[in-house]
Amino acid sequence: MKFVDEYRDAGAARRYADSIARQVTRPWTIMEICGGQTHTIVKYGVDALLPASLTLVHGPGCPVCVTPIEFIDKAVEIASRPDVVFCSFGDMLRVPGTTHDLLTVKAGGGDVRIVYSPLDTLRIAKEHPAKQVVFFAVGFETTAPANAMAAIQARREGLTNFSMLVSHVLVPPAMEAILSSPQNRVQGFLAAGHVCAVMGYTEYEPIAARYRVPIVVTGFEPLDVFQGIAMCVAQLEAGRTEVENQYARSVRREGNRPAQQMIREVFQVTPRRWRGIGEIPESGLGLCDAYADFDAERRFGPASSGPDISSECQSGLILRGVLKPNECPAFGTRCTPERPLGAPMVSSEGACAAYYRYRRRGIDSPAAEPQP
Repeated sequence: MKFVDEYRDAGAARRYADSIARQVTRPWTIMEICGGQTHTIVKYGVDALLPASLTLVHGPGCPVCVTPIEFIDKAVEIASRPDVVFCSFGDMLRVPGTTHDLLTVKAGGGDVRIVYSPLDTLRIAKEHPAKQVVFFAVGFETTAPANAMAAIQARREGLTNFSMLVSHVLVPPAMEAILSSPQNRVQGFLAAGHVCAVMGYTEYEPIAARYRVPIVVTGFEPLDVFQGIAMCVAQLEAGRTEVENQYARSVRREGNRPAQQMIREVFQVTPRRWRGIGEIPESGLGLCDAYADFDAERRFGPASSGPDISSECQSGLILRGVLKPNECPAFGTRCTPERPLGAPMVSSEGACAAYYRYRRRGIDSPAAEPQP
């Protein structure tokens, strides 16, 4: 296939759904890791075309959603300083902290700017030498190479007024945390294609073997998701537990080695708290000692652990696949995009935001389906 429309063909989607229905002989639960895949599933009604015995649950693959609240509070604190220009991707601005979000700081006169690349922040730092310019570096392995390049370039250019508030997280440890939980219901995974485009998928092979779960690296268009589900179901029905690659047009087993080298040069593996989930060992990236001069926590003080989420917010259970968004009592009433209790209702990749946008009339009424 050459064009996006081919990946949204309604007839092909129904043929995939019929094929999957013929394969399924017992109930199965599959988790898609990526929030982008969640939005595809909900927007195009992928799950509504599947047999009732096949359940899709939504994983922690929204980097905005899992950024711990102490980093939001630290970002708010730094951005409120008059000597700081605080730069961030736009989807972080409305993520609630303990009392405020970055949009509130901006509305109050703070110099908070939306950027589209971390390298934009270096230009701002050069244009404002009297200001401290801070970039909010969040995300999974997907965004780590670009953030690493920003640190490398800042050192090359001798920028002393640039730093990063780093809250990177890693996918494989999160998968292991889900599989190790007593509440786990996941029997197979659709792995995030863009993460694997950077890292490859060798890291998933020990997980598939240890926990005896099939893992299928999957893209983001409706037919990608259908094919990934079909491959995962075929493994489950045959009793196989392997890593397979549906997204072969973009992903190689070894990944992007130059990008991995940049990550290794700039970052080191650290423990990380995940919002709504708790601390997962060796699940984060922080700046290594060689790049410590660009660490905003060293420059402005460390983020302090505090309360995790609103006691009413069920995002932890949603991010672990225990609940679906519309099963949360606050969904669509006390928690909306205008007044969110948690990050999954705010983020463009959040599961709650997807359900609010496309499923407010009920889980069985998808807002759209693949078009011919």
